[in-house]
Amino acid sequence: MTKTLSPVTEALLAAARAAGAESADAIAVEARSVSIDVRKGGLEQAERAEGLDIGLRVFVGQRQACISSSDTRPETLQAMASRAVAMAREAPVDPYAGLAGADQLATMRAADRLELFDPSPEPDPAALQEDARRAEAAALAVEGVTQVQSASAAYGQQAIWLAASNGFAGGYARSSRHISCVAISGEGTGMERDWCGEGRIFQADLPSPEYVGNLAAERTIARSGARRPKTGTYPVLYDERIASSLIGHLLGAINGSAISRGSSWLRDAMGTAVLPDGMSLVEDPLRTRRSGSRPFDAEGLASRVKNLVQDGVLQSWVLDLASARKLGLESTGNAVRGTSAPPSPSTSNVILTQGSNTREDLMRDMGTGLLVTSLIGSTINPNTGDYSRGASGFWVENGEIAYAVNECTIAGNLRDMLRRIIPANDAQDHLSSVVPSLLVEGMMLAGE
Repeated sequence: MTKTLSPVTEALLAAARAAGAESADAIAVEARSVSIDVRKGGLEQAERAEGLDIGLRVFVGQRQACISSSDTRPETLQAMASRAVAMAREAPVDPYAGLAGADQLATMRAADRLELFDPSPEPDPAALQEDARRAEAAALAVEGVTQVQSASAAYGQQAIWLAASNGFAGGYARSSRHISCVAISGEGTGMERDWCGEGRIFQADLPSPEYVGNLAAERTIARSGARRPKTGTYPVLYDERIASSLIGHLLGAINGSAISRGSSWLRDAMGTAVLPDGMSLVEDPLRTRRSGSRPFDAEGLASRVKNLVQDGVLQSWVLDLASARKLGLESTGNAVRGTSAPPSPSTSNVILTQGSNTREDLMRDMGTGLLVTSLIGSTINPNTGDYSRGASGFWVENGEIAYAVNECTIAGNLRDMLRRIIPANDAQDHLSSVVPSLLVEGMMLAGE
C-alpha cells in the first residue's frame, strides 16, 4: 500500500522548497475500512470508508506551519505549499521547532519484521455480517439476556508514509480485525448491560464470534440486580479490563508536553519512586503483531525499548523533539502526529510488571471492598493528581463477590494510589497495554 504514497510526499517536499520553505516534512495516510452491525439477525448498518489524507509542515527560520488536504493533484500540492509558507512567515518564532538531525534518523524504515499487516484477503461484507450475527446469536442463547444492543464486525487497513527534507523517507502498513457485542439483561429500570470486544492485526489470531458473544452475555448476567454500595474507605480492585486507565494517568503525567508546561503532578518526580518497589513500566514499540508497534516515530526517529519506570523509580519523560529541546534533553522517539498538526509525544506499547497472585487471590486478600469493572467520566486535577471517577462493578465480602454495584464514585490521589498498587497476574499479552488487575488499598468510596 505504501508504494503510491512516496511520490506524493516527495512532490509535496519539492513544492515546499519551490515556495520558499527552508525545510519541511510531509506525511501521507491512506486508509480503508468496512464495518457491519446486525440486530435481530439482520443487517442493521453497513459502513465503508476509503480516503487519502496528506499533510505538510514547513519551516521558515524558527517559524512553522502545517496544512492538510485530501486532494493530490499537482496544482493542489503547489497551492498547499504556497499557503503553508505564507502561514509560517506570519507565525510566531518557536525556538524549539525544527526537524531531526541526520544523525538522529532511524535506519529501520519499514515494518516487515513487526508483522503489522495481515496479507490475507480483505473479508467481504457478507463474512463480516456472518461474524456479527454469530456473536449476537451466542449472546442471545445465554439465559437471562433479553436483547443484544449491538453486534459488530469490522476490518481496516492503513498505510503511512513519512518523508522530510533532512533525508528521511519511510513507511509501513497496518491492518486490523474486530468483533464486538453489547448484551442487555432485565427490563425497564432493572436493565443492565455489558460488552466484550476483541481486536487483532491478523484474522487468524482473532477469537471466535461465539467467544465474544458468550463473554458479553456472561458479563451482563453477572450485573443483574446491581445496587449502590456502602460509603466509606475500602480497598478497590481494578479489573484487568480497566486497570490500564490508572497507568494511563501516569503516562499522561510524564508526557513531555505536560512536563514542559509545568502542568503535571509528577513534574518534580524524576528519579523518585512513583510505583511500588520492584515494579517497572516498560515501553516496547517493537513487539510483533501488536497494534501499538511502529518502526519509527512521526519525526523519523528510531523506536526503541525503554524503561519509563524501573524498580518503582521514574526514569524518563515521554518526549518528542520539541518537548525535549524545551527541557534540554534528547527526544525519546515518542512523536506522533496526524496530517493537520505538528507532532506531539505519546507512548505505544507499555508493559507493567505483573504479580504472582490471581485476581481471585487479591479479592480474597482484600476481604471487603469493591471490584471495579467499568469507569464512567473522570475528574482528574493535572497539577495535584486528585482523582475521582464514577464506577460500577461488584461488592466483595469475605473475599468473594456478593452482589453487583453501580452508581458509585471512587476517589483518591494518584501519587498515593500508584505507590501502593498490588498487581495480579492476569494481563492480556496481545494488547498494546499489558496491565494486570490492580488492587489499591484505602480509597474513598461514595455510595449510599
